[in-house]
Amino acid sequence: MKIVASQQKLPDSDKVTVNVGLVDLAQMDLLVEEGFYSNRTDFVRTAIRNLLQQNAEAIRQTVVRKRYVMGLHRYSLRELEQVVADGQQLDIHVLGLAVIEDDVPAELAVKAIASVQVLGAFVAPPAVRAALADRVHS
Repeated sequence: MKIVASQQKLPDSDKVTVNVGLVDLAQMDLLVEEGFYSNRTDFVRTAIRNLLQQNAEAIRQTVVRKRYVMGLHRYSLRELEQVVADGQQLDIHVLGLAVIEDDVPAELAVKAIASVQVLGAFVAPPAVRAALADRVHS
Protein backbone atom coordinates (compact mmCIF):
# COMPACT_ATOMS: atom_id res chain seq x y z
CA MET A 1 0.00 0.00 0.00
CA LYS A 2 1.29 3.43 -0.88
CA ILE A 3 0.65 6.23 1.62
CA VAL A 4 0.53 9.70 0.12
CA ALA A 5 0.35 13.10 1.83
CA SER A 6 -3.09 14.59 1.25
CA GLN A 7 -1.88 17.92 -0.17
CA GLN A 8 -0.44 16.15 -3.21
CA LYS A 9 -2.25 15.37 -6.44
CA LEU A 10 -4.12 12.07 -6.11
CA PRO A 11 -2.18 9.26 -7.79
CA ASP A 12 -3.64 7.39 -10.76
CA SER A 13 -0.72 5.00 -11.16
CA ASP A 14 2.37 3.76 -9.37
CA LYS A 15 5.75 2.56 -10.53
CA VAL A 16 6.67 -1.12 -10.23
CA THR A 17 10.11 -2.58 -10.89
CA VAL A 18 10.24 -6.09 -12.33
CA ASN A 19 13.25 -8.28 -13.01
CA VAL A 20 12.70 -10.22 -16.23
CA GLY A 21 14.73 -13.14 -17.52
CA LEU A 22 16.91 -12.36 -20.53
CA VAL A 23 15.07 -14.73 -22.87
CA ASP A 24 11.70 -13.26 -21.88
CA LEU A 25 13.08 -9.75 -22.27
CA ALA A 26 14.46 -10.57 -25.70
CA GLN A 27 11.08 -11.92 -26.81
CA MET A 28 9.38 -8.82 -25.46
CA ASP A 29 11.84 -6.61 -27.34
CA LEU A 30 11.23 -8.60 -30.52
CA LEU A 31 7.48 -7.95 -30.28
CA VAL A 32 8.17 -4.25 -29.69
CA GLU A 33 10.57 -4.17 -32.64
CA GLU A 34 7.97 -5.87 -34.86
CA GLY A 35 5.37 -3.24 -33.92
CA PHE A 36 3.03 -5.37 -31.80
CA TYR A 37 3.64 -2.98 -28.87
CA SER A 38 4.93 0.58 -28.86
CA ASN A 39 7.48 -0.10 -26.09
CA ARG A 40 8.22 -2.38 -23.12
CA THR A 41 5.85 -0.46 -20.88
CA ASP A 42 3.00 -0.95 -23.36
CA PHE A 43 3.77 -4.69 -23.43
CA VAL A 44 3.82 -4.98 -19.63
CA ARG A 45 0.62 -2.95 -19.17
CA THR A 46 -1.15 -5.08 -21.78
CA ALA A 47 0.06 -8.28 -20.13
CA ILE A 48 -1.14 -7.08 -16.73
CA ARG A 49 -4.58 -6.09 -18.09
CA ASN A 50 -4.93 -9.46 -19.82
CA LEU A 51 -4.01 -11.39 -16.66
CA LEU A 52 -6.38 -9.29 -14.56
CA GLN A 53 -9.14 -9.99 -17.08
CA GLN A 54 -8.35 -13.73 -17.00
CA ASN A 55 -8.61 -13.66 -13.20
CA ALA A 56 -11.59 -11.30 -13.01
CA GLU A 57 -13.89 -13.86 -11.39
CA ALA A 58 -11.36 -14.73 -8.67
CA ILE A 59 -10.86 -11.00 -8.02
CA ARG A 60 -14.63 -10.44 -7.87
CA GLN A 61 -15.12 -13.30 -5.42
CA THR A 62 -12.31 -12.07 -3.17
CA VAL A 63 -13.64 -8.51 -3.22
CA VAL A 64 -17.06 -9.80 -2.14
CA ARG A 65 -15.64 -12.19 0.48
CA LYS A 66 -13.34 -9.60 2.04
CA ARG A 67 -15.88 -6.77 1.53
CA TYR A 68 -13.57 -4.48 -0.41
CA VAL A 69 -14.77 -1.31 -2.07
CA MET A 70 -13.21 -1.09 -5.55
CA GLY A 71 -11.93 2.12 -7.08
CA LEU A 72 -11.79 5.49 -5.36
CA HIS A 73 -13.53 6.00 -2.03
CA ARG A 74 -13.46 9.32 -0.15
CA TYR A 75 -14.21 9.59 3.55
CA SER A 76 -15.59 13.03 4.36
CA LEU A 77 -15.89 14.92 7.61
CA ARG A 78 -19.66 14.59 7.45
CA GLU A 79 -19.60 10.84 6.80
CA LEU A 80 -17.20 10.19 9.69
CA GLU A 81 -19.19 12.42 12.03
CA GLN A 82 -22.29 10.37 11.18
CA VAL A 83 -20.46 7.11 11.90
CA VAL A 84 -19.48 8.41 15.35
CA ALA A 85 -23.00 9.77 15.98
CA ASP A 86 -24.37 6.30 15.18
CA GLY A 87 -22.00 4.80 17.76
CA GLN A 88 -20.13 2.78 15.13
CA GLN A 89 -16.64 2.46 13.68
CA LEU A 90 -15.58 1.76 10.11
CA ASP A 91 -13.42 -1.08 8.92
CA ILE A 92 -12.10 0.43 5.69
CA HIS A 93 -11.30 -2.13 2.98
CA VAL A 94 -10.46 -0.51 -0.36
CA LEU A 95 -9.02 -2.00 -3.51
CA GLY A 96 -7.76 1.12 -5.29
CA LEU A 97 -7.56 4.53 -3.64
CA ALA A 98 -8.88 5.52 -0.20
CA VAL A 99 -8.90 9.23 0.64
CA ILE A 100 -9.65 10.83 3.99
CA GLU A 101 -10.49 14.44 3.25
CA ASP A 102 -8.22 17.24 4.44
CA ASP A 103 -10.78 18.73 6.85
CA VAL A 104 -11.07 15.53 8.93
CA PRO A 105 -9.36 16.04 12.32
CA ALA A 106 -7.23 13.22 13.67
CA GLU A 107 -9.41 12.87 16.79
CA LEU A 108 -12.49 12.21 14.65
CA ALA A 109 -10.64 9.70 12.47
CA VAL A 110 -9.58 7.76 15.58
CA LYS A 111 -13.16 7.66 16.86
CA ALA A 112 -14.66 6.71 13.49
CA ILE A 113 -12.15 4.26 12.00
CA ALA A 114 -11.34 0.88 13.55
CA SER A 115 -9.04 -0.38 10.80
CA VAL A 116 -7.73 0.49 7.35
CA GLN A 117 -6.71 -2.03 4.74
CA VAL A 118 -6.00 -0.60 1.31
CA LEU A 119 -4.57 -2.45 -1.64
CA GLY A 120 -3.46 0.52 -3.70
CA ALA A 121 -2.94 3.95 -2.14
CA PHE A 122 -4.11 5.59 1.08
CA VAL A 123 -4.26 9.40 1.08
CA ALA A 124 -4.85 11.27 4.34
CA PRO A 125 -3.66 14.37 6.16
CA PRO A 126 -0.37 13.74 8.00
CA ALA A 127 -2.00 14.04 11.46
CA VAL A 128 -4.68 11.51 10.50
CA ARG A 129 -2.11 9.08 9.09
CA ALA A 130 -0.08 9.34 12.30
CA ALA A 131 -3.14 8.87 14.52
CA LEU A 132 -4.26 5.80 12.53
CA ALA A 133 -0.78 4.26 12.11
CA ASP A 134 -1.50 1.29 14.37
CA ARG A 135 -4.79 0.59 12.54
CA VAL A 136 -3.41 0.64 8.98
CA HIS A 137 -2.67 -2.81 7.56
CA SER A 138 -1.17 -3.54 4.19
